[in-house]
Amino acid sequence: MGPLRLLAASCLLAMSRCKTVRYRTDEEGAPGTVIGTLADEMPVKAPGEMSFRLMRQFSNSSLVRVREEDGQLSIGEAGLDRERLCGQAPQCVLAFDVVSCWRERYRLVHVELEVRDINDNAPRFPRAQMTLEVSESAAPGTRLPLEVAVDEDVGSNSIQSFQVSLNSHFGVEAQTRADGARCADLVLLQELDRERQPSYTLELVAKDGGSPARSGTATVHVRVLDANDNSPTFARGSVTVELPEDAPPGSLLLDLDADDPDEGPNGEVVYAFGSQVPPEARRLFRLDPRSGRLTLEAAVDYERTRTYELDVRAQDRGASPRAATCTVIVRLADVNDNAPRISISALRGAGSAAGVAYVSEAAASESFVALVSASDRDSGANGQVRCSLRGHDHFALQRAYEDSYMIVTTAALDRERIPEYNLTVVAEDLGLPPFKTVRQYTVRVSDENDNAPLFAKPLYEVAVTENNPPGAYITTVVARDPDLGHNGKVTYRLLETQVMGAPISTYVSVDPATGAIYALRTFNYEILKQLDLRIQATDGGSPQLSSSTLVKVRMVDQNDNPPVIIHPVLTNGSVEIGVSSKTSRDSLVAQIKARDADDGANAELTFAFLEEPQQDLFTINPSTGDIVLRGDLSEELGQLFKVILTVTDNGRPPLATTATVNFLVTATAPSSIQEVAKPSSWEGKALQWDIPLIVIIILAGSCTLLLVAIITIATTCNRRKKGNEIKNNTSLKEQIDISHLEKGRQEDSSPRGNVFEQGFAAAQSFGKEPAPPVAIWKGHSFNTISGREAEKFSGKDSGKGDSDFNDSDSDISGDALKKDLITHMQNGLWACTAECKILGHSDRCWSPSCGRANPHPSPHPSAPLSTFCKSTSLPRDPLRRDNFYQAQLPKTVGLQSVYEKVLHRDFDRTITLLSPPRPARLPDLQEIGVPLYPAPSTRYLGPQTDTTEKV
Repeated sequence: MGPLRLLAASCLLAMSRCKTVRYRTDEEGAPGTVIGTLADEMPVKAPGEMSFRLMRQFSNSSLVRVREEDGQLSIGEAGLDRERLCGQAPQCVLAFDVVSCWRERYRLVHVELEVRDINDNAPRFPRAQMTLEVSESAAPGTRLPLEVAVDEDVGSNSIQSFQVSLNSHFGVEAQTRADGARCADLVLLQELDRERQPSYTLELVAKDGGSPARSGTATVHVRVLDANDNSPTFARGSVTVELPEDAPPGSLLLDLDADDPDEGPNGEVVYAFGSQVPPEARRLFRLDPRSGRLTLEAAVDYERTRTYELDVRAQDRGASPRAATCTVIVRLADVNDNAPRISISALRGAGSAAGVAYVSEAAASESFVALVSASDRDSGANGQVRCSLRGHDHFALQRAYEDSYMIVTTAALDRERIPEYNLTVVAEDLGLPPFKTVRQYTVRVSDENDNAPLFAKPLYEVAVTENNPPGAYITTVVARDPDLGHNGKVTYRLLETQVMGAPISTYVSVDPATGAIYALRTFNYEILKQLDLRIQATDGGSPQLSSSTLVKVRMVDQNDNPPVIIHPVLTNGSVEIGVSSKTSRDSLVAQIKARDADDGANAELTFAFLEEPQQDLFTINPSTGDIVLRGDLSEELGQLFKVILTVTDNGRPPLATTATVNFLVTATAPSSIQEVAKPSSWEGKALQWDIPLIVIIILAGSCTLLLVAIITIATTCNRRKKGNEIKNNTSLKEQIDISHLEKGRQEDSSPRGNVFEQGFAAAQSFGKEPAPPVAIWKGHSFNTISGREAEKFSGKDSGKGDSDFNDSDSDISGDALKKDLITHMQNGLWACTAECKILGHSDRCWSPSCGRANPHPSPHPSAPLSTFCKSTSLPRDPLRRDNFYQAQLPKTVGLQSVYEKVLHRDFDRTITLLSPPRPARLPDLQEIGVPLYPAPSTRYLGPQTDTTEKV
């Protein structure tokens, strides 16, 4: 891993350093001419992934254009004119900076474009006509300075030679000035004679060294003057003066003194600047024409011009003045009078505000931020500048080239932590004393979508009361995204899931802008106790970032469900409970069970009697609903006690359910479920049921009953087959005396029962002995039929509307048929006549026989027989009062037809219906004994000697 890390570090360092690229091009090239391509100079050859931008530092983009895709450099619309860009500088270099970007890494490329001179300018003289004066006494070799010709080109394309038209007295000689300019002097070749030729006209030609060469011409007029014997002379022909650049105006540079031995006007010397002194020098320096004092007229600047060459001409005032020339060279000395200048340039287009740079928070370490250029117009140590960066250690300066530096990042940036940096760039020169320049610069971190929305809480728990209206407000989830703009704009949405087989979007909705959650439906605590939904927050960045939170909506129960009594089953809001008159005190007679669909306190039930039973016979446990007998019922046989039961929950407000409970005192033996209840147990804790054990017991009992039923059915079928064989050989033997049906049971000391109960009980033993016959009334007498044939009788009415809801139509079991048939045999048909055979039975035939005495004594032992008056009701179910039907049955033609069919049959055995020993009637007893048999499927009647159980 060591070499790989070293290679990665070297690549990172190479990307952050500056690269200098140099190109050359000729001036005056056509716009669009390609100079070079920067992508070819990059170490990474990935032109499709790189981009190039011109720094704002190079403001004149009309000179050079940079193509962004590959950094191709071309000449701009304005073109390149070396003379306009660099003047007379011997070398013209156009420098600018380009930033290359590759995979979020920025690299500074310093470009130096040398603009080469072409011979596009011809030499020219300041004036086309020049006039010179020379004394006829001038000695050969006298030099007459000529005006300096100008050629804007440089190097070999500048002025290289001078020529003068052919003549015998003058020649031309070229010289190089201290500032590098070429000039020419007119040299006297032989003596002049004013009297022979007073003037000369010469043509002066200046030529450059270009190819092809260019030239400029001027006409020189030379006038020959009369002779002056002595010329002024300077002590030195050339003088050099050093002047500090900070010298104040008026400073004396030099006191020139030219000596002329002549007298009078020929000896008076006048000083003046020669024709070759440029106007700029004449502005800066002053020469006193009388004294020859050379002083400083204006401030000079070493950084603009470092050397001045002044030609001073001293001339006498004679008729034929004679002159002498002295060259004064003024050299300026640099002083530290300029503070460093700082220029900071960011990427072009990265930010519009001056003094502000923008950098992405996703930029890697050592990414380029801005270019800092420091310069000092002074020279030497005074012009050497060092820079430093202050403000934050996340940024540093790296030297790019010469006096240019790069501001680069040193660590990863996070806009959410520090969005803006205020940096200070300090530039200081090395002069004495040093000058310092301080520049404030702001770096703003541009946002990137690097933060996902963050919810205020990872889990929201909110409670909503059930039965809320649709559209109700539930809660608001809030997610914050510290990013800016679209990167920080959060939208919310509900993540789809299934709740009870339906999309969760059908339960709630979420406002995408605010995160508010609203209910779309009414919630029911009894159906849905908690709703879990997940909300996702997504920002608007690219790529999008998201996060989610869980919202648990807990339903709060309302007391909106009243208690429901589930045991015993109510009919029309009432229930009848049979209580044996032999039930002991403090015995449990019934258990009221109720259920409330609500929860908590809303489902805690309290049982109470709104109207206390008479003599406080019954009490109810308010917690368990157990009804306990508190009195003695031995003297209350047949009485009906009515009480209003109320079941109330503990909700706010409380809800209650009422029911009417009728306690019917019967003569049956106490049920096995009735047990002695201890009053102290009511104050104790509620019985804790072991639900798994109860389920196991119920399943085991059900399986046992199913097995017993299967065995019983198989046995019954087998015995029925054998009984049919015996039936054919049996004849009718016994007659039934109708008087037996009219007798009461006053002499019977056994518990009240019913002969029909004995018949039903005997049906259980079918198969052990032949089924006894059943008596059927026909006309004026009874006829007997087989017990098995009684099973075939239908108790249905004729369908003509003569039956009520208590008739056999409303009972689909076989119990009602047996009860109705036997009851009619007991109570009805006693008043029938022979006309009933033809006309059918009348209402009198069906009247109860409770008031008729039986004149025939019974040959059989006394048997229990229930008696009833005309208003007595026959109960089908001892616990369900809704199944009662009146004893006064309407006339039924269908039953008559049954009797006629049975009359002609032969029966294998008959059953004797016993009547009470003497006529009797219990007018106050409002109940009848009904047989209770364990096998409803067995419908055969037979004798029964055991005492039946009453409910």
